[in-house]
Amino acid sequence: METGSLDETGIPGAEPVWRGLEPALLRMRLLLVLVWAAGLALATGLVLGLAVGPAWAVFALVPMAGGAWGRRLVGRNWRSWRYAERADDLLISRGVLWREETVVPYGRMQLVEVTSGPVERRFGLATVQLHTAAAATDATIPGLDPAEAERLRDRLTELGEARSAGL
Repeated sequence: METGSLDETGIPGAEPVWRGLEPALLRMRLLLVLVWAAGLALATGLVLGLAVGPAWAVFALVPMAGGAWGRRLVGRNWRSWRYAERADDLLISRGVLWREETVVPYGRMQLVEVTSGPVERRFGLATVQLHTAAAATDATIPGLDPAEAERLRDRLTELGEARSAGL
């Protein structure tokens, strides 16, 4: 028999099935970058234009350039997030420069929360947060469809109860 973990299909040694985040999370974050960049550009232009002189208002382009750069970074970050449910644990992978992969065993989960702030609700998104006994292994999956977040919460809670019964 081949060693290794089982994925959700139950096949030993099989690769996990990775799932990405909702495109609405990307749209939400891009809108937030635009709002912040435009606000900073307006404030910079007004302050410098009124305090120093109209020629200095050209520095209002600096926050807009930062917003354009931020737009690229947000897209790369969004694409880097993914998660996979396996037979014994949940994998969460994220990061562009510093790749981070978190493995949360189902039996170690103490609490699974689904949250959705006002901006997330406007975009039809929810966040799943997993709490374990060790604070360092708490994990979050942002930008999920609310129905998927509830399904994931229910599945993780069910698997957590089943796995922790043997401890």
